[in-house]
Amino acid sequence: MLTQQTLLLVDDDTSFLLMLKEYIEQEGYQTLLASSAHMALEQLQRLEPDLIILDYMMPTMNGLELLTLLRQQNTIPILMLTARDDDQDRIKGLEMGADDYLCKPFNSRELLARIKAILRRTERSTAFIRHIDLKILKIFPERTQVFWHEQELDLTHTEYKLLELLARQIGFIVSKQELSIYALRRPLVLYDRSIDVHVGHLRAKLGLAPDGAPYIRTIRGRGYQLLIG
Repeated sequence: MLTQQTLLLVDDDTSFLLMLKEYIEQEGYQTLLASSAHMALEQLQRLEPDLIILDYMMPTMNGLELLTLLRQQNTIPILMLTARDDDQDRIKGLEMGADDYLCKPFNSRELLARIKAILRRTERSTAFIRHIDLKILKIFPERTQVFWHEQELDLTHTEYKLLELLARQIGFIVSKQELSIYALRRPLVLYDRSIDVHVGHLRAKLGLAPDGAPYIRTIRGRGYQLLIG
């Protein structure tokens, strides 16, 4: 990671990309530029930015497709940009893992405020970077790796985030609302069973405890609890 905060700007509109670069660098950030999803992936092989600003509408591989791919690999914060003022697009982007969403045209000061807000949240979460060692469960956040009984677990991004939060509060009840905000980046709404579904998949991968019970217990009306040993 570079010591100065670095933003990767991804947009197929080259003139807009250069304008964005000039404005952001005036605010003291470094920038990396990519005019396509494939160029963005090449940049990410060399350096890991602190934030990605990603345009929704791009040819070949659009922003949502790139977002989906990135969320399978890392947790770098992503701010989506779009010229389409469509709630469904915005909701879909957030559900797929975007940290924020901004419609074009936008006020440059609002863009800067959103960038700073996302980076502040990221900085506050650096306390979560330390690894977790619960003997049979080891989690390495810097690599988003999980080892269960010494074997690496193949988890989706959401499953990883759920397990990480439960492990950091081992033995305590974690509410579905807290799990939803942390793992899905959105509050839970009425009749939303997304967390239950993801926890079900996670339970299947962990298997059963020696007593025959799941390692992740359901506490009716309150949330979930991870119990190991």
